[in-house]
Amino acid sequence: MIRSRIVIIGAGFAGYRTAHTLSRLARGKAGITLLNPTDHFLHLPLLPHVATGVLEPRRVTVSLPGTLPDVRLVLGEADGVDLEQHKVTYTDPEGTRGELSYDRLVLSVGSANKLLPVPGVAEHTHGFRGLPEALYLRDHITRQVELAAAAPDAETCRARCTFVVAGAGHTGVGLAAHGRLFTDALVRKGALWNGIRPRWLLLDTADRVLPGLDERLSATADRVLRGRGVDVRTGTSVKEATPEGVLLDDGEFIGTRTLAWCVGVRPDPLVAGLGRPLERGRLRVDPWLSVPGHPEVFACGDAAAVPDQHHPGRYTPMTARHAWRQGATAAHNVAATLGHGTRRRYRHRDLGSTVDLGGAKAAANPLGIPLSGPLAGAVTRGHHLAAMPGNRVRVAADWLLDALLPRQAVQFGLVRSATAPLDTASPGLARFPAAAPHPTDDRHDPHAQEPSRHRANHREDPHDQQ
Repeated sequence: MIRSRIVIIGAGFAGYRTAHTLSRLARGKAGITLLNPTDHFLHLPLLPHVATGVLEPRRVTVSLPGTLPDVRLVLGEADGVDLEQHKVTYTDPEGTRGELSYDRLVLSVGSANKLLPVPGVAEHTHGFRGLPEALYLRDHITRQVELAAAAPDAETCRARCTFVVAGAGHTGVGLAAHGRLFTDALVRKGALWNGIRPRWLLLDTADRVLPGLDERLSATADRVLRGRGVDVRTGTSVKEATPEGVLLDDGEFIGTRTLAWCVGVRPDPLVAGLGRPLERGRLRVDPWLSVPGHPEVFACGDAAAVPDQHHPGRYTPMTARHAWRQGATAAHNVAATLGHGTRRRYRHRDLGSTVDLGGAKAAANPLGIPLSGPLAGAVTRGHHLAAMPGNRVRVAADWLLDALLPRQAVQFGLVRSATAPLDTASPGLARFPAAAPHPTDDRHDPHAQEPSRHRANHREDPHDQQ
């Protein structure tokens, strides 16, 4: 008996859920191959915990071979799909080219950092979409505080202790909230010039933080951020980034050595090369997540423009919650084409949102009930644990230890500036240029990075709401 060949590209929220659900539905009657650059699933909402030393990197990752035993893992980056020949080409981690043939294909390639035509951003900024970026940022923040303590003058000290976050969506708010607690803890261990304290700025062009969420959640997050001393500036954007600081669109220059780029995401450029209709860079699919004209091809997650059944004429936003649910729908519909079950439309129900603000603080509205303070914090962390497909005990243990013990403020310099570039289609992979900079290099060192796998046009996608 010849088994159907199913290839899934990408192991983010959508791809992992598709592989996990499909392996159960297929019951060994189909050969499932998962193509992904890394051997793990990354729980993106917990990246701020990694960047600020709350969680170790392995805590927010889940082994693909360990949790998907009936799925064949192929390590590699997809760089082409031939829809007519039913083939996928890829490059493995050692540069060897490969090819996969399929009877059914699921495109769940996800997204990358959103790019904007702002001078200096590509050279002096880092995104926040993968472990390399989180690890680099943790080292960088620690290093800046340590260098500030030994700065020759107050101006240099102040600049090194100023941290700017562009983008007040889920990612930016989480980073600023956790980051402020982290730098305050670092400074308690060492005196700075004349009582200088770390300064965090959170910028966004919208009129409020978390512009895509309920206004009560936005108000709660804004109150917590300002209460911690975060300088929240709405209606403000970056005009230019330089090695010495950031020029804002109102003409103010902020001296800083840190600009974190959290303005949102763009679909993986791989889908643009398919020659199929796009919606602002996302591959158009029907309500059953199949690609029109190619019933054997499905797409889900950030790279798919999925019709929103509750808002006709609109598409579901690029969020982890939608990607996770779409993965389950894609799995059922692929299985239906193999004779297992019936197709189903993608529908969703808004069960509320949670925003982790660090410490015991959070903003949440489960089932529409607005919560704040420690209760919201407990609900939010419980939601994270429930959503993770593994490592729950280890994550909970690290949270408990962080509440009881001081964080270890050390920086290793293992992830260098040029190995975590902003312009890359695979934020989960560190890039190793031929001429790597010195281990102590910071974000201002020249990016001698190898070219990104794809170069995408600048797009105006909604703010990232993981």
